[in-house]
Amino acid sequence: MSKWNSYRIAEYGQPLELQCEETPAPQGTEVLLRVTGCGVCHSDLHTWEGFFDLGGGRRTHAGGKTLPLTPGHEISGEVVAVGPEAVRVEAGDHRVVYPWIGCGEAHCPECRRGDEQMCGKRALGVFQDGGFSTHVLVPHPRYLVDYGKLPAALAATFACSGLTAYSALKKVGNLGPHDHLLIIGAGGVGISGVRLSHAVTGLAPIVADIDPAKRAAALKNGASEAIDPAVQGAAKEFVKATGGATVAIDVVGAESTVRFGTSALRKGGKLIIVGLFGGALQMPIPLFPLLEITVQGSKVGSLAELTDLIALGQTGMFGAIPYTTRPLAEAAQTLADLKDGKIVGRVVLTP
Repeated sequence: MSKWNSYRIAEYGQPLELQCEETPAPQGTEVLLRVTGCGVCHSDLHTWEGFFDLGGGRRTHAGGKTLPLTPGHEISGEVVAVGPEAVRVEAGDHRVVYPWIGCGEAHCPECRRGDEQMCGKRALGVFQDGGFSTHVLVPHPRYLVDYGKLPAALAATFACSGLTAYSALKKVGNLGPHDHLLIIGAGGVGISGVRLSHAVTGLAPIVADIDPAKRAAALKNGASEAIDPAVQGAAKEFVKATGGATVAIDVVGAESTVRFGTSALRKGGKLIIVGLFGGALQMPIPLFPLLEITVQGSKVGSLAELTDLIALGQTGMFGAIPYTTRPLAEAAQTLADLKDGKIVGRVVLTP
């Protein structure tokens, strides 16, 4: 029996621990994959820390999780074994894993309508062991998407950074040539949004980020303009120059970025919040009807959207987001670098 090596959370906020155990034989509809790439996401930081910041000193607790837990949800892999009830998949297949798996119960409205990400009770890397590992066990082959000739490391990023950006962009609606799309944050999700924007909305977005290196990366990847939201009066100058954003997508989700996003909207504009950095929204209630603005959340995306996104990626319509690879053994250091803002694009761990 082969061994399965994983970097796991044994205690919240403490260094990941290397654990070695026997590789299980898949049962029922389960599929065992050898991990070929696993992207490292800000959501992995929240999983490792064990909480979300709700603002005002309030935090969520990591309810529903059982430690030790292997994080990592942007997973590509090669099928090495299948359970006796798994169909339409066989050893040697290369697939991207859809990790946002719901409970699957008939009474669950989210799972019933195909929005498993809104349930997510069996999400890999969040509630079930994920991809900071040499292997991952997937409960059913329907969560495996063929990525064709795309590089395995790039394909892995589609499962969260690509999917999150794609689903948010699908919520933008129809934009005209005189409309402006603003993306706040130029990390992995933000750059994915820049890459995808023209294909989905027909517009090259304006990007706001406090990091000059990330602004440069945004311009290199297709942004029409890049601005620093930390400059005093930046939102007011943006509105003066453009008339305001028709839609702003906040991929950071901090109090400062939400404040900038709402201030940068035109009348009747929409702010789509994707990021989970934390804090609380503080805004006078009368401004919502007086300005007719909308604030909407967007949580990753559905299995159907991931399938569509990978098909779009295979056409080459939006190219590759910037990514680098690191050995799996650097999982803990990569989390630390991500927390310190040292990563541009995406880092993909390769066992």
